[in-house]
Amino acid sequence: MNNNNIRMAIAVDHSQNLQAMHFGDADQYLIYEWKNNEFVFFSAEKNIYKTYDEKVEHGSIKKGQAIIDFLKDKGVNVLVSKQFGRNIRMVNRHFIPVIIYNDTPGNVLPVLNKHMRWIEDEIQNNPPEHKLFTIKNGVMKTVIKS
Repeated sequence: MNNNNIRMAIAVDHSQNLQAMHFGDADQYLIYEWKNNEFVFFSAEKNIYKTYDEKVEHGSIKKGQAIIDFLKDKGVNVLVSKQFGRNIRMVNRHFIPVIIYNDTPGNVLPVLNKHMRWIEDEIQNNPPEHKLFTIKNGVMKTVIKS
């Protein structure tokens, strides 16, 4: 597998810390590429859709689709956050969702690095709907129920 095709978006606040909030409510996304078995910073993208359509409905499908399209245009295929909302049922058709418990990208990246074989395997198998990865002491993959 060509691991140059893996890009991760990490959901962070203005201070570039992960918070206990849904992926779509992040202030920005830090995008990293997985190259030669290490993470390389690619870009920081402001989440311009943070409040998109939220007055109508929290966890709006329009908001979810806008974020999906935005990150797909950036070549992202893995989303990393402390939490996901109900739009995870849309997200997992396009991205591998990863829940992680660390607070800063500096602490998140080594943990992800240790478990990349699981993510590479999921991308290579390319199921119609990706499982949710929860990384704490190890990796747990679970099916997202509709």
